[in-house]
Amino acid sequence: MRIVPNSIHLRGGAMHQKIVLPNGVRILTEYIPYVRSAAVGIWVGSGSRHERPEQQGISHFIEHMVFKGTEQRTAMEQAMLMDSIGGQFNAFTSKEYTCYYAWTLDTHLRQALDVLCDLFFHAKFDPSDVEVERGVILEEIGMCEDTPEDLCLERLVSAAYKGNALSHPILGIPSSLSKLTGRRLSAYRKKNYLPQQTVVSLSGSFSDSDIAYLSEWFSQMEPGIRKEPDQAVYLPSVTVCRKEIEQNHICIAFPGLPYGSPKRFAMQLLNSILGGGMSSRIFQEVRERLGLCYNIYSFGAGHTDTGLLCIYTALGRETEDRAILEILRLARKFAAEGVTDEELVRAREQSKANVFLSMESTISRMNHLARSELFYGFIPTAEEIISGYDAVTREEIMQLAAEIFDFEQLSLSAVGKTGTSAHYRKLLRSV
Repeated sequence: MRIVPNSIHLRGGAMHQKIVLPNGVRILTEYIPYVRSAAVGIWVGSGSRHERPEQQGISHFIEHMVFKGTEQRTAMEQAMLMDSIGGQFNAFTSKEYTCYYAWTLDTHLRQALDVLCDLFFHAKFDPSDVEVERGVILEEIGMCEDTPEDLCLERLVSAAYKGNALSHPILGIPSSLSKLTGRRLSAYRKKNYLPQQTVVSLSGSFSDSDIAYLSEWFSQMEPGIRKEPDQAVYLPSVTVCRKEIEQNHICIAFPGLPYGSPKRFAMQLLNSILGGGMSSRIFQEVRERLGLCYNIYSFGAGHTDTGLLCIYTALGRETEDRAILEILRLARKFAAEGVTDEELVRAREQSKANVFLSMESTISRMNHLARSELFYGFIPTAEEIISGYDAVTREEIMQLAAEIFDFEQLSLSAVGKTGTSAHYRKLLRSV
């Protein structure tokens, strides 16, 4: 089978090709001549956001079940084969996509591809395995409940997008999980794992025959139609969860940007300056100067049509109010005064380093190919990304900060020995 790429690009000394199969599956490859490993990922634009309320957790459940064996191999045989070649395989589910991936030496790539494609296409969804894995997922939910940092963010997203499928927890809820059967899981997978939403990415050392092998597998996917999720609407919210733990975990959020926003480079630099590292403003002020906490940082949480800019910290109840007020004071000052030349240069260099360091990993490069194709529809080169950062000005960051730090749109999630919702609402209004 001769594969003719639709497009060819050079990126960091590696050649990137894109092939679109007749059914719509996109295969992205990046050959890197100087490495001995290869990473392959199967990315499907189907996640918790695509689920109806009574289906919550079904995407994540399918991800688990795919590893429970096929007609060709049991789950144990899959694991033993990958271990015998020194490879790794795994999967993860997000709000908007699911990824199955493998990473191995180039000498064993074909075996890894065979295992990955077999489990992706031929998972059995055996009823007895479904019951076992349901218990595993319920334990995973319990683990999340016992991880305050995760719980704090999950509750914030659930409150901020209440009424929209984006609020659904990726792991699902016990009541919806209890109704899922092997037949329902298999039917949902068939309806939602469609070729037009599927991207296969391969980065590292491989041959043309490996690309042909993947093309043969994915040519069998049948097109279909599904209902796309509703537009997300952000709602300023305060949510409190009382737990008997040593520290209170706080997440403050402002509305952010969607993945493909033209302002995304300015946003990444803004985040870096605000709380992206040890030299950032909130780290230096709240932790280093005032000593109010041990852990504090900011981060962006983007989606196709919306996003959040979040600030997280964990600290004692006695220092909590002062820390929240200080964080909000810094946000207001950021919007009013902007950033210095020194801060902008430092943030740019930090972001550039992250770009180039990620290029040393075939896993990271495989992820970049697929995420970019899924959310942007094209693959930016390292040079294009660097140019994006270099083009950002102090004025653009200041304008974005004035837009993002809208104190009428504040949300807060608190987990621990917290105050009341009314207490936090009053605190947020006081700045």
